[in-house]
Amino acid sequence: MTTTAYRTCPICDAICGLRLTLDGDRVTSVTGDEADPLSRGFICPKGASLGAIDADPDRLRTPLIREGDDWREASWDEAFAAVEAGLSGVIERHGRQALAAYFGNPTFHTMAGFLYRQPLSESLGTRHIYSVSTIDQMPKQVACGLMLGDPMAIAVPDLDRTDHLVVIGANPLESNGSLCSAPDFPRRLRALRRRGGRLVVIDPRRTRTAKAADEHHAILPGTDAALLLAVVHVLLAEELTTIGVDVTGLDELRALARDFAPDAVAEHCGIDADAITRLARDLAAAPTAAVYARTGTCTAEFGTVTQWLVDVVNILTGNFDSQGGVLFTRTAHAEIFRAPEPYQQGRWHSRVKGMPETMGELPVATLADEIETPGEGQPRALLMIAGNPVLSAPNGPRIGRALPNLEFMVAVDPYLNETTRHANVVMPPPRITQSPHYDFLEQIVAVRNYTRFSPAAVPLASDQRSEAEIMARLTLIVAGAGAAADPAQLDEQIIEQVLTALTQLPGSGVSGQDPAAVQAGLDGADGPERFLDALLKAGPYGLSLAALRAEPHGIDLGALEPRVKELIRTQSGRIELAPAELADDVARLRSGLVRRPAEMLLIGRRQLRSNNSWLHNVEPLRGGSNRCTLLVHPADADRLGLAERAVIRSAAGEVEVAVEHSDTIRQGVVSLPHGWGHTGGRQRVATTDAGVNANALTDESVVDVLSGTAVFNGVPVTVRPATS
Repeated sequence: MTTTAYRTCPICDAICGLRLTLDGDRVTSVTGDEADPLSRGFICPKGASLGAIDADPDRLRTPLIREGDDWREASWDEAFAAVEAGLSGVIERHGRQALAAYFGNPTFHTMAGFLYRQPLSESLGTRHIYSVSTIDQMPKQVACGLMLGDPMAIAVPDLDRTDHLVVIGANPLESNGSLCSAPDFPRRLRALRRRGGRLVVIDPRRTRTAKAADEHHAILPGTDAALLLAVVHVLLAEELTTIGVDVTGLDELRALARDFAPDAVAEHCGIDADAITRLARDLAAAPTAAVYARTGTCTAEFGTVTQWLVDVVNILTGNFDSQGGVLFTRTAHAEIFRAPEPYQQGRWHSRVKGMPETMGELPVATLADEIETPGEGQPRALLMIAGNPVLSAPNGPRIGRALPNLEFMVAVDPYLNETTRHANVVMPPPRITQSPHYDFLEQIVAVRNYTRFSPAAVPLASDQRSEAEIMARLTLIVAGAGAAADPAQLDEQIIEQVLTALTQLPGSGVSGQDPAAVQAGLDGADGPERFLDALLKAGPYGLSLAALRAEPHGIDLGALEPRVKELIRTQSGRIELAPAELADDVARLRSGLVRRPAEMLLIGRRQLRSNNSWLHNVEPLRGGSNRCTLLVHPADADRLGLAERAVIRSAAGEVEVAVEHSDTIRQGVVSLPHGWGHTGGRQRVATTDAGVNANALTDESVVDVLSGTAVFNGVPVTVRPATS
């Protein structure tokens, strides 16, 4: 029987609406949902391939237990019993600080990932919590924490109303936006141009986004912070500021920017001083403007300083919390993730290198250090939740060598890949179409206030378990309740705690109500759905799960509006323009202005038909531009004698890779896409065209000091012709 289902695409940050046609439980076609008010029918190649992703024959269906070098299928009860025995044994022998957990990218895109991450982390009772955040967006969150007091208070560009957009280290025409959920970025940029607006892109590579820009500056990798400080210098020196929000620290900011005149940073950044001055003046003169920076700037040596300066520039030009500038989304669900107290970091430090905690986790850059170094608190057991750090983390091969040293590892993942092959037990979540979907986190950074819920389109079979049940039972096991404990009891405990807080919160949609009565009236087929219903009823729009079910295409809740005053959590009650921690790092940046450049610098590369390592096993996404090559400028190729293949070497390691000659990349810079290097798993398509692991070249000892985030961009390398 043919049926139609509408759901949000969960693959990337863009939260596009999809229309699925199914024949029984098989997806036969995927098109954009034209009735979705945010995406309006837009679909990218990844979303169009959802059916192939869903039906991938290499996806695991039943749990696997490793016996020596072999795997055998197991029942769910047997798998959970094995997990309980493995983890409890480690706790008995070494204590809870011997436990560790890693949460990968997909946990940010599922209902269960959002609901159970904190309870699971707390139940582990360990400081060894790691996630993809410190190989991605953590600098942005640290900057927001230090400036606003809340690391979740992330301003997004008001794309549909701005007159002047500056994009730094981002390629949204390929990524579809990141920390800026904006389906159909191309349409929004075309609309910007039609209303007389201007697009400026700052990137070492002439990306697809840069090609669409009015102006492109090929900056040297890793120098974005110096460039932005020069912009701040011009704005202050020429008195071009129009500050429309309550701030403190302006004099301190002026002192920090004093030594960063355009002439002083031009050579360091590889951008002419006059161009830097014009950039600042254009931002100040535009009726409205927004500066937006993403992954290329986060995963650099001064990632947190750069993210701070992005918002400083938006503030100085009068575009912070302002229409057409950058604004804060108001979600349909209650914002339980907002911190009631001012942000703190460094509440504890890693055992080996003393790296500071941020948002309850340690940098993944030190995970291998911790596993390899004996002593009290050494991780002996690891919960790997939807992650593949052997390919995605800095010096991933070292993590791959460290994992066999663990006494026990359990992975929740649909694949046997480069990381999960080291596990003792692998527990596969169901297919995408078999899970309900709601974007708790992506809706925080949407360019319009918007919400949408997607029920499961295909029921679970009797031999499958929902992701929610898997996560809940793991939480109960590490909490000591045992493998046979009822997950529903945990769900109700979580909901009870949340409702108790929300009913006592002034302004909440359930403020003053009896939490038990609210809980008794909740709707939903399982814990995540009931949890969502509670947050919607406590939210600012008076919605419910039933209301979202009645609007399967999503609900437009209106344009973003100024609201920063209600988000500030700093001790001063104002936005901090010059937090001490950031000021200290500016001194380190200043000393680097005279640093001798490396022979070559390595950067990453976003690909439209790829999203991290797990999409490389999808046949329809193979080929074309989706290849693992080293992008080299023809002049560099001639100088270095590069033809078809090259050996690229860094302080961490070396790889041999095919060369792609292109004048789209700045001279002195080379680029490798991330997520490749597929070996040792059970992914037949991915291993056919394995590529190389770019993170064999990233040095885990080099991080953004303030956030602990790995440095993937601006990596010093040498490049030579391959001799074989």
